[in-house]
Amino acid sequence: MIEIGRLLGSGKEAEVFEHGTLALKLYRPGRPKAPAFREAANLAIVEQLSLPAPRVHVVGDYHGRWGLLMDRVTGTSLADEMLPEPPLSAIREMAALHLRLHREAGTGLPALKPRLAANIERAEPLAPDLRDRLLLALAALPDGDNVCHGDFHPWNILGAGGDAMIVDWLDAAGGNPAADVCRTYLLMRRALPAIAEAYVVTYAKAAELAADEIFTWLPVIAAARLAENVPEENEDLLHLAALAPTGG
Repeated sequence: MIEIGRLLGSGKEAEVFEHGTLALKLYRPGRPKAPAFREAANLAIVEQLSLPAPRVHVVGDYHGRWGLLMDRVTGTSLADEMLPEPPLSAIREMAALHLRLHREAGTGLPALKPRLAANIERAEPLAPDLRDRLLLALAALPDGDNVCHGDFHPWNILGAGGDAMIVDWLDAAGGNPAADVCRTYLLMRRALPAIAEAYVVTYAKAAELAADEIFTWLPVIAAARLAENVPEENEDLLHLAALAPTGG
């Protein structure tokens, strides 16, 4: 049996280890098996689309933790190129990669809008009247069925150019690309504030969209993020959620 090797990366939900020539992503102790199987299913779908993502090999229980064995991606993250000062070429590269995903149909992936609605429903910090406004706003936003990554940011892009690979596909969905770009903006707003808005503008230009088509998703994307329980973000997320349009 191949021993679990050195730690390659760590996040809130999981850790990634060397496992021979492959990578083993293990969800945190106590996490159920569903996320591992869901991510594996998402990876199987994007593999059929020939998108730049690791190929999954096995899903299983490793020493009491559920995880998936997949191709090991080499190279540094795109975030390393963006710090301390991001070159415009790196922002353009990221936008082009994002747009590549969004050109594909998300058939077989979970639907994005119902997931957002469920997260808004269970986001405890929301007052009932604001929650109702947000759900109405979400319902009025355009549907879509394109591949959306759900966690697309520079730390999840490894390698560069034609060798770049996108990791962490647990939250992939079929939905409107503008919502996925808005999620990226929200994630970068705290970590890379100098880049976040520039990224939206760069993507919008490449996709021939108005930036406002992306930012109109911001209140509902922020409200859904509240359900992820990141306390240090709550004040900002509530402020953004409150921008939801009022009736009438």
